[in-house]
This record gives sequence, C-alpha cells and structure tokens, in this order.
Amino acid sequence: METKNRIRERAEINEQYKWNISAMYGNEDEWEQDFREAEEMAGAFAAYSGRLGESGAVLLEALQARDAVWQKAEKVYVYAQMKSDEDNRDARYQELSRRAQSMIAKISAETSFFTPELMELPDETLESFLAETGGLKIYEYMLRNMIRRREHVLSGESEALLAKMAEIAGAPKQIFGMINNADIRFGTIRNEQGNEVELTHGNYVSMLESPDRRVRRDAYEALYDAFAAQKNTLASTYYYNVRKNAVVSGIRRYGSSLQAELDGDFIPESVYHNLIRVIREHLPAMYKYLALRKKLLGLEELHMYDIYVPLIAMPDREVPYEEALDTVRRALKPLGEQYLKDLNGGLEAGWVDVYENAGKTSGAYSFGSYDSMPYVLLNYNNKFKDAFTVIHELGHSMNSLYTRKKQPYIYGGHSIFTAEVASTVNECLLMQDLLSRCESRKEKAYLLNIYLEEFRATVFRQTMFAEFELAAHQAVEAGEVLTVERLCTIYGDLNREYYGPDVVTDERISMEWARIPHFYNAFYVYKYATGYSAAVAISNRILTEGRPAAEAYLEFLAAGDSDYPIELLRRAGADMSTPDVVESAMQTFEKLVNQLEELVNEG
Repeated sequence: METKNRIRERAEINEQYKWNISAMYGNEDEWEQDFREAEEMAGAFAAYSGRLGESGAVLLEALQARDAVWQKAEKVYVYAQMKSDEDNRDARYQELSRRAQSMIAKISAETSFFTPELMELPDETLESFLAETGGLKIYEYMLRNMIRRREHVLSGESEALLAKMAEIAGAPKQIFGMINNADIRFGTIRNEQGNEVELTHGNYVSMLESPDRRVRRDAYEALYDAFAAQKNTLASTYYYNVRKNAVVSGIRRYGSSLQAELDGDFIPESVYHNLIRVIREHLPAMYKYLALRKKLLGLEELHMYDIYVPLIAMPDREVPYEEALDTVRRALKPLGEQYLKDLNGGLEAGWVDVYENAGKTSGAYSFGSYDSMPYVLLNYNNKFKDAFTVIHELGHSMNSLYTRKKQPYIYGGHSIFTAEVASTVNECLLMQDLLSRCESRKEKAYLLNIYLEEFRATVFRQTMFAEFELAAHQAVEAGEVLTVERLCTIYGDLNREYYGPDVVTDERISMEWARIPHFYNAFYVYKYATGYSAAVAISNRILTEGRPAAEAYLEFLAAGDSDYPIELLRRAGADMSTPDVVESAMQTFEKLVNQLEELVNEG
C-alpha cells in the first residue's frame, strides 16, 4: 500500500527532470570500448619510461599520450559513477563503478614513473626543450610549477620508499574514519513529539535546529559525551596524524607543515596568517551578532547548542523547481546575457538531475568529465532554501563549462583554493537580489539570518579551525605531545575567544576537535574562509562596478588551472596576497549585523 510520502522510483520521474547522461555514451558497448582503450593506452604508455630526457619531441609525445590516457579514463569513470548515483541499488552500475575505480588504480600504477623521471631532468634540459619544441608551450606552466618544487623532491629511491609508506602514513585518517563512521554510537534522544530516535551524524544538525531547546541540548550532550568516551584513542590518533605531517614536511626539506601544505598551490604563508589576524580583529562583530541571537531567541543564557537554531521560521510555501530557476536567472543577470544564454542552454541540454528517487545518492554536486556536460545532481525538495543549492551547483557547472571551452585538458580542472568561489559568488548574488526585494521585516530578518550564518560557519568557524590546526602543528614541531588535555585546552580557549562573552562555553565543546574529519587533511579548512571572502568581494564588485567587473570574473571562470590560484583570483578582483579581501568581507558582515540590529530594535 502506497503512502503519501513514498519516495518515487526513478522510472516514475518525468524525463525532463533527469540528466541527459546518454550524451556521454549512447549504450554500454561504447563505454566498454573506451574502457578497453584506456587500459590499452595506459599499457602502451610504459614505452616512454626512461626516454623523457631524449628530446623535447619525445617529452611532448609523452605528455600528450598521458593526457589522452587520463582524459579517456576520466570519462569512463565519471559515467560509471553517475549511473551508480542514479540508483545505488542497481548492481549493474555498482559493478561498472567498481571496475572503473580498479581501472583508475591500474592506470595510476602504470603511469607512476612519469613524474619522478621528469623531476630528475636537469633544469637546463627542460629549458632547452621548452625553447626548441614549440608544442611544449602549452605545458610550460605545468613544467615550471614542477621545477619550482624540485628541491622538495627526493631521489627516486627515497620517493619510492615514501610511496610504500603512504598507506601506513594514512593510518590515523583511516582509524579516525572507522571510529567516526562505523564504531561510534550516540544513543537515542526524545524528539519534539517525545519519541525515542537514534542520534546520528546525519540528523545531528537538524536536531540542533530544533525549536525545542530540550532536543537541542540532549543532542549536543549525547554527541559530545560519545566522543569524550573515546577521547584518549582520538587524541592519540590525531597526534600521530600531526606528527606524520611534521616528519614528512621535514623529510621534504620544508620549514614547517604549514609551508609544505601551502606550497602545492604556491600560497604564501602570509595568506594564512592574514586570515587569522583580520578575523580576530573583527570578533567584536561576531559577539554583536551572537548577542542579537540571544535577544531574538529570548534566552537568559546562550549555549553552544543554541547557535544553529534559525532565528526566524522558514517560509512554509513550496517553491517549484521552475520558480527556483526563474529566481536563479534573475539573480545572475549581473553576469551578463551570454552567461544566462549559456546557462539556459545547459538546462535545456539536460545538465540537471532534479528530484530524489529511491536509491539515488543524497545531497547535491556538480560533476562531469572534460568531454562531457558539467552535470548537476540535486535532490530538489521544493523548499525555499533549495534555490541556494541550485544556484551553488550551477555556479560550479558554469565554471567547468567555461574552463573546458578555453583550456586544454591539462588545465581543465580547478584548485580547491579557487573551486568554491564560482559557486559562492552565485549564492551571494542570489542573496543580494532577494534582500533587495524583501516585502516585510520578517522576510528580511530571515534572509539576514541565513547570510550571517554563512559567515559564521564558513568564515569565523573555519578560521577558528585553521588556528587550532596551526597551534597543534606548531606544538608538535616544538617537541610537544598532544594529549587530550592539551588538545582540549587549545580548542576550548579558541572557542571562548571566537564566540565571546554572550555564549556559555561548557567543557563539552572543548572536545569538538575530535569530530572534525577535515583535520586529517592538514591546513585544508582555511580555504573555505578565504574562498568565501573572495566570493563576497567579487560579487560586491560585480554589483557596484558592473560590466568590467563581470567580464574579469568570467575570464577567471575560464582560466581553470592555467596559473597559480593567487594570480587567478587577483585577475578576478580578489587579491588574496593582501588582507584587503578578508577585510572587505568583514565589513560586509558588520553591515549585515547592523541591519539585523535595526530590525530587532524596530520590533
């Protein structure tokens, strides 16, 4: 017997709301052919082993052959993964996905000789090849980027030893993953209706957003008590992860773990330190926002479990997908007619898989290969906030579209440092458009709450995380052992400093370091804060300066990986080498806080 809330099967969803994945492969025979060809090409690539220094012509052939292997393999992998994501219960596409993953691993092994051998070529040899072989010009940035890191590359024997140790070095991350995803249990709590429900990672945030304070408190206490019960194991796991980073950075002749991690994108350490310094200077604005939160919630004490609950109830009315698209198109008008034309063309061509169906992968993403459409997976639920998800993922896809149109395969991707800018610029433009059209104080307060929470979660909180990581690594590099007490002291002190006098910070929050997966990818989280700051600056520039700023931004979208991330963002109008971009974002945050304060006082 059907229920009203039954999740539909994929076959029940209208074809117009499904992505046009057949544009990649009309049938599986075509996929199988590319699968075989990718493996054959990878096997043939071994013929270049030991030959890269013969001549510029040979090096060019090898680079082109390497690109061709990965370009075809990428398409094979992406198709298999997307078909699996349509319905994860389908054994056929689970098999294709597993085969594609195995193929990628095999190709990685068969082409692994390339980078070490290339790095062993003398600078003068590479320079002569670049000067004599015109076809290498397209690879010049990639080659020079490799050359600049030569001093941190070890001998072939040493690199081989490190590669063999990679699996063991990754043990702390794997151990944390098993604890966090498989072993830890948070027990049950009573929901708003008084029913016992199991607390999970998946429903924890929704529990913190509950209007029932008892539910929020119970969820908060249950989660952190569970992590505290394994505090010694988690502290040892994180300590050895940090210790591994310190040892490897030393082996590679870097001055610190921070320097080692930032060097991959050629990011100056000053960018990291400027972020922390500027955010700390503007913590009073954060305190002001939290004081307003306390006032609007009518609380005598504001606890950490009161931080996520919406200040204003979400709109009840449903927002059909077509209406959300109209809202998106209106918000993106400042980017110009061509941007909208290309966006509409993509929507008509079948970029987007819109609705949830049984077995479909949850969440949302933008995906695709260099040769395919920049596809978007959604689970659109007809809610007001879903429009932000739509415009976010379409921002990624437009970035991919323009990059793949202009850049060769080798530069067809995006650095993590720049990847979120395209999506967040779109979100900022949507927010500014909606704020300009508010018809009531309640609606404006609701939107301001959303915007301020994005700043709190993406800029302030991630910067606090970044400062914690820095303190932890500096302590280990100075010879300290990270005990539970030391980690909790570092984190607890930072939490009190970042959240200020109006938030009661109990001892449980000092364990938050123990549940953050990103801490096992060192010095990663700061990119969320810098990326968001850059997006705020760029969107403000587009809205104030108009066409010149929009054109500079569109050039950034087409740049891909063709230059260092700092340089690419500078061209778009966000010079991250100075503190000005983060300072500008903080000024925007302060204006938003003041607007919310005015609404509160008016009420």
